[in-house]
Amino acid sequence: MRIKSLIVTFITIGLCFSMQVNAQNKEKYDIKKANKTITEFKKADNSLETFFENSFGYAVFPSIGKGGIGIGGAAGKGVVFKQGEMIGGSNMTQITVGFQFGGQEYSEIIFFEDADSFNRFINNKYQFAAQVSAVALKSGISADASYTDGVAVFTQAKGGLMYEASIGGQKFKFVSENEMK
Repeated sequence: MRIKSLIVTFITIGLCFSMQVNAQNKEKYDIKKANKTITEFKKADNSLETFFENSFGYAVFPSIGKGGIGIGGAAGKGVVFKQGEMIGGSNMTQITVGFQFGGQEYSEIIFFEDADSFNRFINNKYQFAAQVSAVALKSGISADASYTDGVAVFTQAKGGLMYEASIGGQKFKFVSENEMK
């Protein structure tokens, strides 16, 4: 009976995650939402302006949905900027394993310190490792933030509640401006 419960739980999680990924896949790479997200991040912490001015590029994910019960996942679409100009989009997916329960929605901005880190991202050779952690945005926090392995990541909660102590990395797929249409 315990095995049946476990199988039902995994199937339920799989269905929920696939529905979430399908919903994210139907979303478009929306530059208006990306620009609104940038404005919201700057409003929450005006010292973040330094990252926008000095980074080689950045990826803005206006909405990432995340959920899980034991095994979880997240997905979102973003817009990629090189030196302030939009050059394409990005798909983010994440699978996590560990103690977790619930769901949440958040925004994320990834800053690339130099051409090397940016090129790894757009050449789809980038995946967050365990040592890269996101900074939860609040006023003044970015003044002390620094790059790790050429990237700095900031997140801002939008809604939901999730209890989590899990491991897993975010994977990204760059989409050129021509492919976005």
